[in-house]
Amino acid sequence: MGKHDQIFSAIDIGTTKVTAIMTRKNEKGRFEILGLGTAPSTGVKRGVVVNLDETASAINLAVAEAEKQADIPMLEVYTGIASHSIRCLKNSNFKYLENEEITQADVDYLHEQMARTPIDPGEEIIHVFPQSYTVDNETDILKPIGMTGRMLEANFNLVIGKVMAARNISKCIERVELKVKRLIMEPLASAMAVLTSDEREAGVILVDIGGGTTDIAIYENNIIRHTSVIPFGGNIVTYDIKEGCSILLRQAEALKVQFGSALGELAPDGQTVTIPGISGRDPREISFRNLAYIIEARMEEILEAVNWEIENSGCAEKLSAGIVLTGGGAMLQNLSQLIRKKTGYDVRIGIPDQHLDEETESQYLQPEYSTAIGLVIAGSQTGSTAIGKVRFSFNGKETVNQLKDRVLRGFGKIFNNESSRF
Repeated sequence: MGKHDQIFSAIDIGTTKVTAIMTRKNEKGRFEILGLGTAPSTGVKRGVVVNLDETASAINLAVAEAEKQADIPMLEVYTGIASHSIRCLKNSNFKYLENEEITQADVDYLHEQMARTPIDPGEEIIHVFPQSYTVDNETDILKPIGMTGRMLEANFNLVIGKVMAARNISKCIERVELKVKRLIMEPLASAMAVLTSDEREAGVILVDIGGGTTDIAIYENNIIRHTSVIPFGGNIVTYDIKEGCSILLRQAEALKVQFGSALGELAPDGQTVTIPGISGRDPREISFRNLAYIIEARMEEILEAVNWEIENSGCAEKLSAGIVLTGGGAMLQNLSQLIRKKTGYDVRIGIPDQHLDEETESQYLQPEYSTAIGLVIAGSQTGSTAIGKVRFSFNGKETVNQLKDRVLRGFGKIFNNESSRF
């Protein structure tokens, strides 16, 4: 076994910061964090790379910090995509069976047909998630292989995204001389890091609030039923504070983190904080309660979008485990209470401890690292047998169809029929 055989690295390119992580998978199958570096992100807007140079520079800084801690070089990485252009499409297909017994080839055929589903120009199908199968008149079958019948029908959930969004992510990473091994949907990565197997079975909503987006993944009966990326996150709350209080953006962010509350009625009444004036101007007195009402108004808007996604999933009445909240925005004071009030679901804060070594330092067990840690977990589960001869590299030389085939084959192996391992 080579030095890097059990080393798994990932880069989470967020709107607010870039996180680079290096881990080792130990003999117990759990991950030890060797190094974790972060850098401010200025080249990303709402999950989409808008400046290649600035994003590559942030990646370089984060990677250098992680490598210094790990004392080994980072060679290849898993990375994520959470573009607000991502959307879901439900579709179905069927085939008549040549032999009465259903084989893996029959199931694979239906998956491959889904890759040919007509979609808008410039888009690609990046995930194909089977939802259920029907064999003749028997419905809601999860594992049809080996069953007997004359016709096999499958219902799918397709996740669709923009090709250029993925290519720009890869370009940034390749600029710092790293190889992109696989692209993974960020909501699914976060879910791997924080959700328990019982939650996935019972039905659960993963809500990951980042700086530029709010990512959603809905599981029911151990199946991913719905994913979405809402193009609003913690940054828009900061901008509201900036405008509402007439202060600088950095002051608004500090106010939100140190004194912010998602429920105005729970904020201290009569307490204020003094903010220095701009360029020698008079200081400003900011009321804690007024600050909280600004935050609450915007968070309610984000939660309305979350509620819409839950209703649109078709699983609203089947989510017994409620909501697991993660991401940097999860640490906003009283946010869990606001979510319970607006959605009616129970809420817990999700930390990325599901697959980490028991001796992991507490500084890493933070919601803001859920996606980065989830990326290495998802990457490790591909394995050589899962990805076969497929290579992941947006080098501009492959055709659109080759890109689609490669992504589909890889993700099908990671996420299809893997629920027992979660």
